[in-house]
Amino acid sequence: MTSTIQALPQEVVYLITAGEVIDSFAAVVRELVENALDAGATRIIVSLWPQQWRIRVADNGCGMKLDDLQQAASSHSTSKIRCSEDLWKINSLGFRGEALHSLTTLADVEIFSRASSGDVGWRVVYGEGGKVKQVEATAIAPGTVVTVSNLFANCAARRQGLPATAQQMKAVQATIQNIALCHPQVTWQIWQDERQWFTISKAATVGQLLPQLLPQVKQGDIQELTLEIPNPDNNQQSTLTLVVGLPDRCHRHRPDWVRVAINGRMVKSPELEQTILAAFHRTLPRDRYPICFLHLIISPDQINWNRNPAKSEIYLNELNYWQEQITQAINQALRLSSANIKESVHTTRVSQLLKAAEDKGSYNVNPKNSSLPTPHALKAVAQVNNTYIVAEHSGGMWLVEQHIAHERVLYEQLCDRWQLIPVEPPIILYQLSPAQIAQLQRISLDIEPFGEQLWAVRNLPAMLHQREDCADAILELSWGGDLQTAQVAVACRSAIRNGTPMSLPEMQKLLDDWQRTRNPRTCPHGRPIYLSLDESALSRFFRRHWVIGKSHGI
Repeated sequence: MTSTIQALPQEVVYLITAGEVIDSFAAVVRELVENALDAGATRIIVSLWPQQWRIRVADNGCGMKLDDLQQAASSHSTSKIRCSEDLWKINSLGFRGEALHSLTTLADVEIFSRASSGDVGWRVVYGEGGKVKQVEATAIAPGTVVTVSNLFANCAARRQGLPATAQQMKAVQATIQNIALCHPQVTWQIWQDERQWFTISKAATVGQLLPQLLPQVKQGDIQELTLEIPNPDNNQQSTLTLVVGLPDRCHRHRPDWVRVAINGRMVKSPELEQTILAAFHRTLPRDRYPICFLHLIISPDQINWNRNPAKSEIYLNELNYWQEQITQAINQALRLSSANIKESVHTTRVSQLLKAAEDKGSYNVNPKNSSLPTPHALKAVAQVNNTYIVAEHSGGMWLVEQHIAHERVLYEQLCDRWQLIPVEPPIILYQLSPAQIAQLQRISLDIEPFGEQLWAVRNLPAMLHQREDCADAILELSWGGDLQTAQVAVACRSAIRNGTPMSLPEMQKLLDDWQRTRNPRTCPHGRPIYLSLDESALSRFFRRHWVIGKSHGI
């Protein structure tokens, strides 16, 4: 049997623009873990001794036979590619053949490994430059254990320039969590100084794994979908996996959970990250950011990994096409439909509402988890305080605030068709500042002097035309912001006011229009629009699940 690890031809070495960047504990962990994943590992144990500058990564992957072990740390030796053409169809996490070699110049490296088809394992100790110093047969289960000791021992300046231990361990944790998101089928055990630090259990999908990394996010707070989409320039299919935090339930103060992965690797892609943020625009409160994890499995010829030597940034071919697919996927995930929504058993708001009701009653109840109804065929049945529409559903009941539901409907209509119409006589405004005049001109209103300190506005958004307060509305528009800000202001001012009585047909039409919007969960300001209570929660509250005899004390 021939060796699978081979030295690369010189012309391929020249095409690889930079070696691996080994500059921290996290970088070492990343490289060793990626090798484990390339070997098909489903369980990975990472042990860290930061004070001793030692790292060990053990996996249950396919392992290596002796011939491969003897070449594993040689410069530009890899089992992942063979020729220059392979650089454009990379499917593995590692490919340059430099990680282990670089480590042997920075630390002492020892590898135990046994191929899954082998009867015996081997221990190999490497010297500087990847030269084999010691080889011996050893008893080991199939898989590989790599130990890196005395990291940066020959480079005191590198050690002194590294952050404090706590910061380095935080970087290691972030690295492992990012990799785990891309590979939810893997079980992780992380040890620090002989004590278990944290674990990540395998999950069927990344959406089921995410709450392990963000404990404050519950399973029902997120929406996950996987789509098969065609490649733009061939007949092959790509896979788009998307996990989003529902904007009426969870969001962040910083954009630290807008994350993009390509073919099993977390990457930096400012263009795709901006696409995600734009898709959530006007669904979140001000200065809040979404939780969103995007994973594209696409043809390797669509990717150029040479944007960054650490392979953390990429160039994506046909960028506009992928941005369009991502935007459509996010819109689909945020819609309300019986096919794609998995409600949380009880959102925080529902639990608080029930608790408030129970506190006023003669008994208390702690409802357990149950599924909220899917928003299909909502039927308007009543109006509460001329503010909330009570809607009946086969699985329970909904409360929808009429003003912000209508605001969402109008805002999306305005975004789709922003129409300015002429008005006669013109709207006369008094004492506008130069900044206000410039703002109205910026959003394409036709405004001109009409006398001393008087200004005539000769067109206005169609939605404001019949309103008695259209002059006040134009003044509101003059106070700044871009076109989208103006559209939000017009939608808010035009939406039906809370306190306005509505007939059942009017309520039903609003419910139907609202459910068809692209982002029905929140208004353009980021406020939640509806509250849902499922039938099982109501029956539990009213004790309808009790046995009759017990409830009568029999």
